[in-house]
Amino acid sequence: MKKLFSGFFLVILMFSIVLAGCGSTNESNSNGNASAGASENNASAGTNNAGENTAEPAGNAEGSITVNMNLPDKEILSKGPDGESAVSAKTLELTAEDVAKIKEGNYKAAIALHYAGNDWSTAQVKGLRDTFAKMGIQVIATTDANFKAETQVANIETIMAQQPDIIVSIPVDPVSTADAFKKAAAQGVKLVFMDNKPSGMVHGEEYVSVVSADNYGNGVEAAHILAKAIGEEGDIGVIFHDADFFVTKQRTEAFEKTITEEYPNIKIVDRGGIAGPNDGEKVGSAMLTKNPNLKGLFVVWDTPAEGALAAARAAGREDLAITTIDLGSNVALNIAQGGMIKGLGAQLPYDQGVSEAILAGYALLGKETPSYVAVPALQVTQENILESWKTVYSADAPKVVQDAAKK
Repeated sequence: MKKLFSGFFLVILMFSIVLAGCGSTNESNSNGNASAGASENNASAGTNNAGENTAEPAGNAEGSITVNMNLPDKEILSKGPDGESAVSAKTLELTAEDVAKIKEGNYKAAIALHYAGNDWSTAQVKGLRDTFAKMGIQVIATTDANFKAETQVANIETIMAQQPDIIVSIPVDPVSTADAFKKAAAQGVKLVFMDNKPSGMVHGEEYVSVVSADNYGNGVEAAHILAKAIGEEGDIGVIFHDADFFVTKQRTEAFEKTITEEYPNIKIVDRGGIAGPNDGEKVGSAMLTKNPNLKGLFVVWDTPAEGALAAARAAGREDLAITTIDLGSNVALNIAQGGMIKGLGAQLPYDQGVSEAILAGYALLGKETPSYVAVPALQVTQENILESWKTVYSADAPKVVQDAAKK
């Protein structure tokens, strides 16, 4: 979910950077207020220490647009919502000629998020905004459903009144939001989805593509990090996202399968579900009380992992090892400090946003699009925290993280 959460919930990543605003003055959030970003308390991805924007979508010679072509070349383990294999985001490109044609259309785009209050969402939006700006596409709205399906449906209805050509979104619930997205598709809007698609929607007819991280691969990375941290033996717990959310299910499945098959001396003795990002402390506290001998904990994304971290501190369990998914600034600081969070599998949300914008461009040009696109998994530990932050956000880590990493 940053981070839906994963992504994403237990989703979700997802989370603490200030959203760089570059849209029109009529842009609104789900409450109808002018939207400058996710959270005033978030650290800034895509900025340097002076607060200046540094992140840019990659481009080849003469104005073409691609993702960062220096991303790791790893096998992508995740499958798409319909079980399809992933196409690498590194295969996507808009040529200079493509960009020129798109600019002639004076197109408008909107972004309908499930939740905006995390680093993952902020970086996705920045990748989208930076790339749409290069394409001459105006972002007319960025909305936050705060994990409520009914709010997202209302957001989409409000967006549709502004007659967008493109909507990029992550459905809060694939079933209850489907009708709203289907109505938008029927009116000719090009729909690009983050991580999951609404139920029953048909690729190529009703939506352009789904773009995700390799969430399965990130779950595998989190399992290996936790196993190493506890000496490959002992009891652990799993905090999962108790929702029908495709990407968070993949993360948890990958983590548990890797532990079960590759680490016979590690036993998953308890599992606890969260409904949203603020449930991590409550579920973590209950799990630690019930299982005082736990050596490790996996939490499905970084925001609830922060809550589990708080629960462990309150219980005096500074010896607990925690892993998660999504590189938010708070978990990054704890990793850099050598704290209880030993590492994580990171999504690459900025490049996911770039990919989503490129695919929207494909649709505007009438080009064929793959149904499922993914960027590779990234293992993050104390040893590579600063390098990883730059890979994830196309910017240097916040100064507090840099200072901690140097101690």
